[in-house]
This record gives sequence, structure tokens and C-alpha cells, in this order.
Amino acid sequence: MQAQRLDDASIIMSRSFLFVPADSERKLRKAGSAGADALIVDLEDSVAADARPDARVLACEYLAGKKNVWVRINPIDSDDAEADLEGVMPSAPTGIVLPKPRSAAAAIELDEKLLVLESKHGIETGSTRILPLCTEHPEALFTLNAYVGATQRLAGLTWGAEDLSAAVGATTHRDENGNWLPTYEMARSLCLLAAAAAEVAAIDTVFTDYKDNQGLRRYASNARRDGFSGMLAIHPAQVEVINAAFVPSAEEMQRAARIVELFAANPGAGTIGMDGKMIDRPHLVQARRLLESAKNQET
Repeated sequence: MQAQRLDDASIIMSRSFLFVPADSERKLRKAGSAGADALIVDLEDSVAADARPDARVLACEYLAGKKNVWVRINPIDSDDAEADLEGVMPSAPTGIVLPKPRSAAAAIELDEKLLVLESKHGIETGSTRILPLCTEHPEALFTLNAYVGATQRLAGLTWGAEDLSAAVGATTHRDENGNWLPTYEMARSLCLLAAAAAEVAAIDTVFTDYKDNQGLRRYASNARRDGFSGMLAIHPAQVEVINAAFVPSAEEMQRAARIVELFAANPGAGTIGMDGKMIDRPHLVQARRLLESAKNQET
């Protein structure tokens, strides 16, 4: 019997992805009550190497029967990756978060491994999704366009600054005001553009100061403004703020509905005047996307 999987719309429209260490029974038990749209059970950075065998067992037990729960494995070219996948795939995770890929070739390699494991465990072929952390190696930034058409499993792209800054030898990745320095702002923008080119979700990176709700609210609001559809979280306290930031306001919804109605009433028009301004087809595309996003969040 094939395992039941989550539909693509729910995966793509997730606002918050909360990391949970795979080696902590207590944190795994509490994770489901945090209100996150998706969970990422972490077998990589938050788990010491000697704790990973037991963590894989805990992760597999936790995953069973749950929806929209992902697993971050170790890098695909590491010794741990194979054991991570063998350990968690029997419980059919929604998808695999792929850290430190040097290029889209890593996602293709993961795709091939998942195909074998889906067959082995009676999981619907191709249903396990892939979410690469696409900027953690410097060389990866020069080939992000290769994710376009690389694998049908690609659910989105997300990014990270910590490993990138370590790789380039930087002492920090933010300025004195907490803003990204140019290298990391570029990485963020390239991730967003690559996701748009591949027609998948763009997920913004973590806000590391989990006690700064005001800063998180500002950052998450800017992420939605810029085109990201969700954000990674490192602490349960961040989830409510992130979820709220990615919900369109009533004014935005009303404006989007008016734009759709205007173009429906004028099907041959390329541009239409509304509230003293001209709107055109790109505005219609954005309005429909906003309404569809809100509809999926309600369901």
C-alpha cells in the first residue's frame, strides 16, 4: 500500500518551516503544538555525529503518519547522507531539505536515491519533495539557474548565510544595523530569482535572534514584500510572528479582488485605470497569486 502524501499546494504555500533537532524527544513532542505550517526534523547541524544513529530512529518514529514534516539530511556527498535517507524514508517524509549542494547536480543525485527508496518502501513514485539550501557553497551561486527543470521533485529553494560566510572567511554577515552585507543580500536575491525561474516557492532564511520579535516581524514582512512565500524558523516562539507576516492584509485582499473583477469585466483590456493609477496584466497576475495564496492558507 502506498503511503498517503500531502498535496503540492499545501507544501508550496507553507509560511513557516520550523527546525527541530532530531535527537531531542522533548522538542519533537512539543514541535507539533508550535503552529508551524511545516516542520524540518534536523539530522545535520543540530545533531552531533555520534548522536545521529539514535536520532535517525527518533526521526523515523516521529515522522510516521504526519503531514508536512521534512527532514534535513547531511550533505549528499557526506558519509552520513545515505544512512540518513535509509533511516527516515520508511516513514515517508514530505520531503528532504538538502544542505550545502554545490550545484543542482546534488538535487538530481538525491532524486535518484529517493526513487530507489520510494520503490523499496511502497511510497508513491516522485512524491518525496526536495528543498535545497542553495547558497551555502560559494560556487553554487554561479549555477543557480541549473535548478530550472532539474527535477520535478523540486518544491522550492531556500538559502543560508552561516556556511557561506564561513566559506568566504567573513567575520560577520550583517552590518551594525543588522542588515545583510552585500554578499549575503546578493545570495538572498539570487535564491529568490532562481526560485522564480524554476517556478517554485522561495523560502527566506532564519532570523537568528529568536528573542527579537520586532526585528523578526520587520524581516518577515520584508520577505513577503520581496516575493518570498515563507521563512525558516529556529525557535517555536518565532512561528506566530512569521505566520502573521505572510498573511495578506484585508486591504491587500480587497485591492486584489477589485483588480481581478476589473479585468474580468474588461476582458480585452491591456491596461485599466483604478484609483487614479493605471494597472496592467502584471498587476492581474500578482492579484490572482495573492488571492490563491490566501485561499490555500485557509485550507
